[in-house]
Amino acid sequence: MRASGQRSDERAGGHAVALSGHPAAGRLLAGTSGFAYPAWAPRFYPPGQRARDLLTYYATRLPACELNNTFYQRPTTARVAGWLAATPADFRFAAKAQRGASLRSTLRDPDETVTWLTAPLRLFGDRLGAVLFRVPAAVGVDLGRLDALLGAWPGDLPLVLEFENPSWNIDEVHARLRSAGAVLCATERPEDDDPPAIRLTGPFLYLRLRRHDYAPAAVDAWADRIVPFLAAGHDVFAFFRHDEVGRAPELAEALRSAAESRLAGSGTPDEVR
Repeated sequence: MRASGQRSDERAGGHAVALSGHPAAGRLLAGTSGFAYPAWAPRFYPPGQRARDLLTYYATRLPACELNNTFYQRPTTARVAGWLAATPADFRFAAKAQRGASLRSTLRDPDETVTWLTAPLRLFGDRLGAVLFRVPAAVGVDLGRLDALLGAWPGDLPLVLEFENPSWNIDEVHARLRSAGAVLCATERPEDDDPPAIRLTGPFLYLRLRRHDYAPAAVDAWADRIVPFLAAGHDVFAFFRHDEVGRAPELAEALRSAAESRLAGSGTPDEVR
């Protein structure tokens, strides 16, 4: 598995987090799940912004986006070309794997389905920071199925696995992900009492922050947790859930600002709780 694009050289546009004393720090690719929300004007988008220009403006403020569209339908060549044309070279996309194909890949022989699923994602080239593969809550842990999926997955596409069923949270699963270079998604849900553990199983971190809002102290706490990974050279994707007024992009910007203001830790942590 490769890391999220050409990290070390692509720092244009003010998108990279510059940690004091750590010139080789990873990028904090903070953004939102989706971007096509006209209701985010005027809080985030300028008033009167045309729908076709939303992504172009979004990319002037944030360095990455988790695409919702790819979860519901296989992206066309024209659609991918439009997304790429609307964003600068250092912008990164996280594509949610199409849900039907994801489920088929999990429950049956994944070889043919994975080929169908990933073919259009290659159109992104190095602009594809991650492919988010969601395993629904109805699917419990099955190491044989996981081995089959990891074996069928192309090694040059950055795979992130989000397990909604807690039975997958075992050492055997984490070891398999590490061996394959696949990334374990850390998801914070509204109903959770405590933030999720962060386990580095691949070349970067991937966080899905699903609470409806975050107080400044909560944003700061997340910054404290991810800064050591950034300082060690790992990219960090962090996506806030969409909302109806434009609060999510504000949170993404706040997380980037909080990370920038912190001194980095030392070493390469394997797990942060």
